[in-house]
Amino acid sequence: MSNFAKKLFAVIFKQSYKNSYTNLSKLNIDKFAKKFIKPPLNPVTIRKSCVLRIVITCGSGSIFNIGNNLYLTLPSIFLKKNILTIRKIDILSAFCYNKTMKDPANYYQERNIKNLDRIETLLEDLPAFCEDFLRGVENHTSPLTRLNYVYDLRIFFDFLVKKKYRGKQIFELTLEDLEQVMDTDLEIFLSYLSNYRFQERRLSCDERAKARKLSTVRSLFKYFFNKGLIEVNNTTKVATPKLHEKEIIRLEADEVSSLLDTAEYGSGLSKHAIGYHNKTQVRDCAILTLFLGTGIRISELVGLNNESIDFTNNSFVVTRKGGNQAILYFSDEVADAIGAYLAQKESDPQIPDGEHALFLSLQYRRITVRAVENLVKKYAKIVSPLKKITPHKLRSTYGTALYRETGDIYIVADVLGHKDVNTTRKHYAAITEDHRRSVAGKVKLHRTDEE
Repeated sequence: MSNFAKKLFAVIFKQSYKNSYTNLSKLNIDKFAKKFIKPPLNPVTIRKSCVLRIVITCGSGSIFNIGNNLYLTLPSIFLKKNILTIRKIDILSAFCYNKTMKDPANYYQERNIKNLDRIETLLEDLPAFCEDFLRGVENHTSPLTRLNYVYDLRIFFDFLVKKKYRGKQIFELTLEDLEQVMDTDLEIFLSYLSNYRFQERRLSCDERAKARKLSTVRSLFKYFFNKGLIEVNNTTKVATPKLHEKEIIRLEADEVSSLLDTAEYGSGLSKHAIGYHNKTQVRDCAILTLFLGTGIRISELVGLNNESIDFTNNSFVVTRKGGNQAILYFSDEVADAIGAYLAQKESDPQIPDGEHALFLSLQYRRITVRAVENLVKKYAKIVSPLKKITPHKLRSTYGTALYRETGDIYIVADVLGHKDVNTTRKHYAAITEDHRRSVAGKVKLHRTDEE
């Protein structure tokens, strides 16, 4: 969204009527215009891809739709601006963001709207065909995936205007330019990623980051090649960087016990941290116990609401990757930890009545992903200073323990929410050493007298 549009919508939403958005097709346009619209009317250019019609009115200015044209009357503060172009998608984004943010329980929709808004901002500096690509993959990708596509593509296009199309701006690139990108250019791009400068920052990509960016570029070329808009797809000639297996870092059983004890009693914390620990001890224990007892992802934990928990069946509902919901079950240990935290919340008069989030920050808002990461790091570095423990490592710890107990890779894949069991097998392959060792003496080569 342009800065001009942001300022306009800030005024509109601040001064809008309670029921200020409606569908103009259901109204008598003449009556509507006489009641709300005052001249002069300024025609506003809209993009072809933006087909939704949104009507937003306010006391100081109006935006409305008649036929195929979008009109607006501006507050006097904007009349001096020589800008008459706003994209309909900007209006939609602002409308959805304002409406969704009012629902504190709608964490995932709020996150998606933020990602879509970020995509729209970044698209302003990218070639026009990028919008077509993102629209083409919209039905089988999440907003977060598309946002990561945009992050990768802007680095790729920045490379092109620096190394191949010198003198051009990124937004000036065309599909004809894309068609002229050779496999050699892509190999140079992968080498370039080892040490490059982007927006005044010196950056470097490891083999996995390179592979992801190449995958994004391949998706872009494949889309336009399949549509017949480019005649060659040279990305198929470039090999993916070899990915070396990463060591699986996890906590051992004694370290898990020590971690929970540290969170409960605060041993090893600094005097400054102890002050906060007295306020967050019950919450922190519940978070760590939920990670270690169920293996959920950090985004799934942050998105939990009070209504997600069912103590009757010791279960809770999580929203998986891609937006699918699943019911997971927890042990009595986890139930006790969550129950203690809910009891504490129940007795806290400062918690807002309309707050649905399960885990809250000290500001009584839904806890953030960053806060949870820092929480885990704070306790883990006391228990295991040589291991870089993150929330995902706690997930790996649970998966390891479950696999050792059941020996069933399919159960582990189902509980962790892996769509492909090979993903689970890759992550927990090292555990098979235990099973190999345990069966080493099961097959006898010589019969004994007793047999």
